[in-house]
Amino acid sequence: MDRIRRIAFALVAFALVAGGLASAETVKITYWQYFYQTKVDLMDSLIAQFQEKNPDIEVEQVTFPYESYNQKVAASIPAGEGPDVINLFGGWLPMYVKASYLQELPKASFPASYFKSTYYPFVADAVQFGGKYYSAPTAVRTLALIWNKKLFAEAGLDPNTPPKTLEELASFAKKLSKYDAQGNLIQAGLAMQPNGQGHSYIREVLFRQFGTAPYDATGRKVTYNNAAGVAALQWYMDRIQKDKVGYPNFTTDDVTAFKGQKAAMNIDGSFRIATLNGVKDLEWGAAELPSYKGIKSNFASFWTHGIVAGVSGKKLEASVKFLQFITSPDAMEQMLAKVGELPANPKIGEKHKDDPYVSVFLKGLPYAHATAYVDEAGQRTFFVDMIDEINLKGSKSADVLKATAAKEQTLIDDFWK
Repeated sequence: MDRIRRIAFALVAFALVAGGLASAETVKITYWQYFYQTKVDLMDSLIAQFQEKNPDIEVEQVTFPYESYNQKVAASIPAGEGPDVINLFGGWLPMYVKASYLQELPKASFPASYFKSTYYPFVADAVQFGGKYYSAPTAVRTLALIWNKKLFAEAGLDPNTPPKTLEELASFAKKLSKYDAQGNLIQAGLAMQPNGQGHSYIREVLFRQFGTAPYDATGRKVTYNNAAGVAALQWYMDRIQKDKVGYPNFTTDDVTAFKGQKAAMNIDGSFRIATLNGVKDLEWGAAELPSYKGIKSNFASFWTHGIVAGVSGKKLEASVKFLQFITSPDAMEQMLAKVGELPANPKIGEKHKDDPYVSVFLKGLPYAHATAYVDEAGQRTFFVDMIDEINLKGSKSADVLKATAAKEQTLIDDFWK
């Protein structure tokens, strides 16, 4: 009996030791992204799929509000308390690289040939700094005009025929606007929200359509302070001040207004597809952005993933595996289906060219421009403040545009010193 007990105790001890070894071999990594419900849900699903294939790796997802995301990054990563793998907006990359938040991706796993053969050219170029690659993208974005078919019909407009030119856009917006007895706007014909997609629309669409560019070829010199830039800005302000078809913060923001069927038209990104499709009783359409004098332009951006500086050893190996998984073709397909983000791989996008929503946003890519931000939040704020100063203080567009260009140039110069 004693011999049997000794054997039983030995087996239990062996099981405990083995279990401890197995636990010790499990590598835990942390993934950060900003909070956007459909993206969080998708990542939960991707993490579960990854862990099923890699039971020795545990991934924790941590999210923060978009508005405070970069502040959290700046406070945590230098202190060694941040994530291992991080999701970031393409416009933040220069800042992240300069601040040494990211490490160069291992060439063995992410060679230059991988980026050139996998991604849209503008994406592959944007994630490379001095011949080094610091992140792998998953999704690209463009803008489109979205409209409410029910509100079009109520205004006597063909619900299946959106405006194709800026002139038509202004005309439709006036017909779609509604006011109360005191003249207050109660239904916006066109949402005018500069801190949403409005600042990108002015910068990369209107400026170019009116005959100028926001920056020179290097991205280091502001070039919109001219007559064409003033005309573009004035067109935007006329919709707010002259036609009164919309204004900043109408029913909180442009997304809320459109989802609540209080805005008949909006200019928004491809990432809204899944969200808008989930809104009950919302009949909506998407079309290429209206042209001006035959000129088309669009704004392109992307979301990418990097490995934080200082991650090494087993954690680095696990982070590379996870990064390869969440940037795979299958993961991009899931992101398109569940979030509406366009795949950063053009071969995947081509498979969806007949989708009534996805195809519209894809059509904008060939003539889209990606802004070379050095401080996306700061440069966005300059444009938001510019609109507010003209709208609320009655300042002249030409004067405010000149001052904004000077401030932005100083910001860019300071960054590249």
